[in-house]
Amino acid sequence: MSTQASPASYGPFETILAEVTDGVLIVTFNRPEVRNAINRQVQLDLRAVLERARDDDSVGAVVLTGSGEKAFIAGADIAQVAGYTKETALASDLQRLFDLVEEFPKPTIAAINGFALGGGCELAMACDIRIASATARLGLPETALSVLPGAGGTQRLARLVGTGRAVEMILTGRMVDAPEAERIGLVTAVADPADLIATARTTAATILARGPLATRLAKLVVRAGMDTDQRTGQVIERLAQAVLYESSDKAEGTAAFLGKRPAQFTGR
Repeated sequence: MSTQASPASYGPFETILAEVTDGVLIVTFNRPEVRNAINRQVQLDLRAVLERARDDDSVGAVVLTGSGEKAFIAGADIAQVAGYTKETALASDLQRLFDLVEEFPKPTIAAINGFALGGGCELAMACDIRIASATARLGLPETALSVLPGAGGTQRLARLVGTGRAVEMILTGRMVDAPEAERIGLVTAVADPADLIATARTTAATILARGPLATRLAKLVVRAGMDTDQRTGQVIERLAQAVLYESSDKAEGTAAFLGKRPAQFTGR
């Protein structure tokens, strides 16, 4: 029998729905009439919910998804893009927002329930884990508008799938379906549409059962290592391990393992 707690509302926000259950914050982009396209208010709401969740001890992980069955996020609001200028690009608001997602100290999971195009694909790539519905399609079609993926897409896609494939996808705007996305490493798993959120919750619960300080530092070390050479990355790894070896959670984890009991981690 399930012992899942009742969800607690988190908000309100104008363009997203948010609720916390068993330590997992589910953030749902809620503009189904425009396939959850990103506009300025979506950016403000996402930043606000992440800033609140960062220091909220009731939130251990964040799942991002879209309302309806058609789209996770089908891209940016084109009517808004039409008015963008070089100053908009240099301000890099969306790029900086997705950097905030990537640097978020708690695990983030994109539950991709349909089209994840343009900014939607870029947001998913900024998450730690990407689980796609079997009906999902992902791509970066910006060159059709004579712009490029400017919210980190050119960089994150190449790191995930390799430079050659990233260039091909960006130049042609080709969308990939969920099986291909999993095969090339763009998503980490594919789920039946009816099971997508449950799969994301299960993944989050698996992470939350582990040492929170260890998972936080592991994420930080992997991200930092990607921005440097391997030897420097290994130095960062050793320093993070030194912190963990002196932690209360390491003492608890080893004692619980030897005592054949569940660990009771405190994040210290």
